[in-house]
Amino acid sequence: MNKQEKVTCPVCMHACRLSEGQKGRCRARVCRDGRVVSENYGRLTSLALDPIEKKPLNRFYPGSKILSAGSYGCSLSCAYCQNDSISQAGEREVPWREVSPEELCALAGDLAEEGNIGAAFTYNEPLVSWEYVRDCGRLLQEAGMKTVLVTNGSVRLPVLEEVLPYVDAMNVDLKAFRAETYKKVLGGDLDTVLAFLEAAAGRTHLEVTYLAVPGLNDSEEEARQAFAFLAGLDGGRGKEIPLHISRFFPRYRMRDRGPTPVRTVLGLCGIAREYLTYVYPGNI
Repeated sequence: MNKQEKVTCPVCMHACRLSEGQKGRCRARVCRDGRVVSENYGRLTSLALDPIEKKPLNRFYPGSKILSAGSYGCSLSCAYCQNDSISQAGEREVPWREVSPEELCALAGDLAEEGNIGAAFTYNEPLVSWEYVRDCGRLLQEAGMKTVLVTNGSVRLPVLEEVLPYVDAMNVDLKAFRAETYKKVLGGDLDTVLAFLEAAAGRTHLEVTYLAVPGLNDSEEEARQAFAFLAGLDGGRGKEIPLHISRFFPRYRMRDRGPTPVRTVLGLCGIAREYLTYVYPGNI
C-alpha cells in the first residue's frame, strides 16, 4: 500500500478514509498494511466490579455483579459526554494496560464468588474495538458466563452481526430522536442507531437509556416519537423493552444549562409508561 492509497473503515457511519498509519475519528482504529484494524484491542483504561443495575440493566440478573471493562475512543463526540476523559482520548492521552481475552475471562471467573456473572464492555464505546468484544464474548460463553454490551449503537449492521451471537444483554443509548441533534451535537447519525435497535430487538436482552437534556431532547413531542418507536420494535413486542430515562448534569463542552429538573424526568417517565411496560428514572 503506497502513501496515496486510502482504505475505508467499515465500522461506523463516518466511513473514515485512511492512509497507511492514519487513525480514524474514533481515535481507536488505524490503517495498517492496507487494513483498518483495532489499535486499542485489549487496551483497558478501566476495570471494575459493578452492580449489574449500574450498566444500567434492571431486568437482567438483578442483584448480580458484572466485571466492567473499558478502553479509549468513541464513534461519537457528544458535547455532554460523561466519560470524555477516555472516550475522547487516544493511546497517548490516557493510561492503559493490555488485557488479553484469556486474561479477562479468567479474571471474570475468579470473581464469581463475589457474585460476578461475566463481563460488561462499557465506559467508552466498546464497538470501536468490536473484535475484542467478540473474542472475549466467545471465551465467556464457553465458560458459561455472560457478556454485556453498553453501546451508543452507532455502528454498521455487519459489526453488530459479528458480536451479537456472543452478547447476552445490552443497553443502547438512544440520545435523541432528531437527525439534526445527532449530526450537530453528537457527531453521529440517527438512522444508524435506529437500524441497530431494529436489528438487535428480540435477539438479545435489550434495555435502552434516554438521557433527557434540557432544551435538547426533553420535549413531549420528541419523547413520544422515541417511545413509540421503541414500542414498535420486534413486531410490537418492543413495549417490553425496559427504558431508563436519566437526568442530565453539565459535563464536557455543554455547561450552558443546569441539570435536568427531576419533575421533567418523572414527567417523561409518565409519558413513556403510555407506550412501555418497564420505565425507570435515573440519576434523580
